[in-house]
Amino acid sequence: MQIPDTPLAERLRPQTLTDYVGQNHLTGKDGIFQRFLKSKQVPSFILWGPPGVGKTSLALLLAKQLDRPFYKLSAVNSGVKEVREVLGKASKEGGLFNPGRPLLFIDEIHRFSKSQQDSLLAAVEKGDVTLIGATTENPSFEVISPLLSRCQVFVLKEHTQDDLKNLLNNACLNDPYLKAKKVSVKEFDALLAYSGGDCRKLLNALEWVVMANHKDGLEITNTLVDEVLQENRVRYDKQGEQHYDIISAFIKSIRGSDPNGAIYWLARMIEGGEDPKFIARRLIISASEDIGNANPTALIMANNCFQAVHIIGMPESRIILSQCTVYLASSAKSNASYLAIDKALALVRKTGNLAIPLHLRNAPTKLMKNLDYGKDYKYPHDYNYNFIAQDYLPEELKNEEFIHFGNNPRENELKQKLKTNWNNRYEF
Repeated sequence: MQIPDTPLAERLRPQTLTDYVGQNHLTGKDGIFQRFLKSKQVPSFILWGPPGVGKTSLALLLAKQLDRPFYKLSAVNSGVKEVREVLGKASKEGGLFNPGRPLLFIDEIHRFSKSQQDSLLAAVEKGDVTLIGATTENPSFEVISPLLSRCQVFVLKEHTQDDLKNLLNNACLNDPYLKAKKVSVKEFDALLAYSGGDCRKLLNALEWVVMANHKDGLEITNTLVDEVLQENRVRYDKQGEQHYDIISAFIKSIRGSDPNGAIYWLARMIEGGEDPKFIARRLIISASEDIGNANPTALIMANNCFQAVHIIGMPESRIILSQCTVYLASSAKSNASYLAIDKALALVRKTGNLAIPLHLRNAPTKLMKNLDYGKDYKYPHDYNYNFIAQDYLPEELKNEEFIHFGNNPRENELKQKLKTNWNNRYEF
């Protein structure tokens, strides 16, 4: 049988939700996409998930099953001009009350600039098109607020290993070319590790192995995959257990003040293709959770690191991540803020909504003033050193303590100042 011109991943695109692999929370019997098909009404929405989990396939099959005009733009190759041209064509084919309203799919919408996203607003508002955006990045950070407020966001989950194995087995059973050659997968680990959870990459790898071996009845093994792909793979599974184990080792190295260990685990993640923004976000968390007020600059540094990584991109972002990692790992440590908020949350859950002391309540109306809202409140700036001792907790928790500073120069200074102010009322 002649080798098909169309890549395997394209040949196996699902045509119905029944054929679709994974994302059962969206496409299953009670999923929102089943309701879209039944009602034939689809709002503008954004699909957020890692690469290769089926964002494009979901948009395509939705358009096909609803028999809607479908336009596709890639944010990598399209500017404002291309967007306006497509919107002009689409506006002639549908309107707000037209059940055949065109679908406009924008892949990697997070790569659109603010002006490009602005150019979509009017068409979405008027209902000229139903926008479907696909992104691997958090829409809260990457999509402008006016556009985001007009779209629902659906999160696509990472594929499980069972999902990926089923995809490989289905390919061997249902693709005419693979079926004719009687291809079967006997060992999955190498293909799964190579793909990193990306379905497209997984199917491409399977096809390359098959094309490199012309015999029928081919059995795919880990050794065969390694021989064909000739890939010195860093065994870092972004979709599985190692993803969490390595980021755990990274954060624990920072917490343990070992910059050498932290840099090693950072290198493992970078070489394995981890999303640099994911790493940067974890640095922000660590800067507050593990360092806190022992060195407040750490949080500023980590936040600036995230912004720089967002602007610069790889490979140069590796340097920025390295600088921030070394700084955080070398910094003084304190988890006082982390422990304080968790202790306070636990107490709130236990005690419920205790009454707010009257002197702390706002009194914008005469009635509230007559009810003694705000009465006896002492304005700290009216006193020496901008401080006056008064109660700020509900009566039932009057002497409760949440803050216990760490033993480091900066927090020792804060602790001493507060003890002086409060005349040793609290231990801190």
